[in-house]
Amino acid sequence: MTLRGIMQDTQLTVSALLGPMERSFSGKTVTTAETTGPVRTTYGEVADRARRLVSALERLGLRPGDRVATFGWNSQRHLELYLAVPSAQMVLHTVNHRLFPAQIDYILDHAADQVIAVDASLIETVWPMISRSRHVRHVLLMPDDPSVVIPDDPRIVDYEDLIGAHEPAQGALFTGDERTAAGLCYTSGTTGDPKGVLYDHRSIVLHALMLLGTDNLAVSETDVIMPVVPMFHANAWGLPYASVMTGADLAMPGNRTAPEQLAEQLERERVTLAAGVATIWRSVLPHVGGRDLGAVRRLMSGGGPLPPSLSAEYEAACGIPLTSSWGMTEMSPVGAVSRVGTRDLTASEEARRDVLTSPGVKPPLVQMRLRDGNGLEVQWDGVTPGSLEVAGPTVAAGYYLNDDHDAITPDGWLRTGDIATLDPEGYLRIVDRAKDLVKSGGEWISSSALENAIMNHPAVLEAAVIGIPDERWEERPLACIVVDDGKTVTPDEIRTFLLDQVAKWWIPTDYAFLDEIPKTATGKISKLTLRETMAGPAPTA
Repeated sequence: MTLRGIMQDTQLTVSALLGPMERSFSGKTVTTAETTGPVRTTYGEVADRARRLVSALERLGLRPGDRVATFGWNSQRHLELYLAVPSAQMVLHTVNHRLFPAQIDYILDHAADQVIAVDASLIETVWPMISRSRHVRHVLLMPDDPSVVIPDDPRIVDYEDLIGAHEPAQGALFTGDERTAAGLCYTSGTTGDPKGVLYDHRSIVLHALMLLGTDNLAVSETDVIMPVVPMFHANAWGLPYASVMTGADLAMPGNRTAPEQLAEQLERERVTLAAGVATIWRSVLPHVGGRDLGAVRRLMSGGGPLPPSLSAEYEAACGIPLTSSWGMTEMSPVGAVSRVGTRDLTASEEARRDVLTSPGVKPPLVQMRLRDGNGLEVQWDGVTPGSLEVAGPTVAAGYYLNDDHDAITPDGWLRTGDIATLDPEGYLRIVDRAKDLVKSGGEWISSSALENAIMNHPAVLEAAVIGIPDERWEERPLACIVVDDGKTVTPDEIRTFLLDQVAKWWIPTDYAFLDEIPKTATGKISKLTLRETMAGPAPTA
């Protein structure tokens, strides 16, 4: 007979985060950068407004399980929605306003959103899609810009008026099954229609707890957290939930997202931890010099490879190296965070930099394995690559209303689509996306490693590598390069520079010098677009 433990059966729900906000952390602050200047409030006020929003959503006639979409910047109001919607037993559906209109149309229809909350400064961008949606019954307008002309539509209600018209919902709110759906986020759909990842309360809480770990992000009450990564992108990497769980102050960029504005907020709010994609950090870099960023303990990059040269430039500019992480929307999203462990404490500066700009080590609740082309497990030797698969309580087991199970193995692991290595101590290195490897003469070239090598050249601002057809070798790498302002570089100079960095046969023959490299809606390099625009004979120089 199985002997059961005698412990309380407490459900892990988003609603449980409101209690500490109202008691222990009621005086901690949320600051939102708005057009008129910083707007400051307390966690106690946010919790009260979230409770009022719970009452309002119920009064609007929504039922448990209904989806509430958001088009919003990182702000106090968006945080209230993060807390209130799941606490009302509904599903928070964050939508990326930078997607193509057809993708947004598809997402709103597929999710069948009943209510949409939208920042006024975004209404002009997203109103055509909202107006076409056949499911939307109410539009909550969040007034972040008083100068915007609002469409004349009876479904529109002012968010502040709605909050003010309702009393706070009382009690513990939702304490039911922790496996109840709480959040919905769609992948970018670069290989087809976007797919919905449906988070439950349990996965959100466990993911937030993981971020508190010392070997993860070490989020604590003493922090001032600045999520540069948008709140519509994979739960803002879990930072809003981790912040309210610990009482860390939040510095929200709001609609002030220009690089110089982000740098200003880092200094003004005495930010200790900030996170965003590498392309954003590259644009912010020219604006950090001379600023007092002495409070910062960690600047984290994610969403793609981090060139060691960019990390070093940040350390030179503000004394803090830019560090790396890896994850997926399907993983809530953090799957690994870089750190210098015991074995690297006495390593050279170059070796330590290499560790800090690699994806890092998985959190405790995440499992990883590598498979070869025959489905056999690959050893963790740090050398042998394999297809990376992941599992755990913060990892998706499928997609919302989607019967395509190719991403899930028969025993329930998620196929990430990445080719990776793992060393004996669990350090992850992404060799490449499976579809981004270049196969030349029967041998694989890592576009990611080649890009990082090219970006180490002082004249190169950005680089992306794709494979192009070659009669002799089947495929060869094409280097697409953006040159830094005021600098020049030739293909021959790049070739010479790469001789002592990569295998000679990796070095591209063909180069395309571009004004900019196309990006996806989440700021990642769009190799799909590059392949489309670079089809045919390679541009050479």
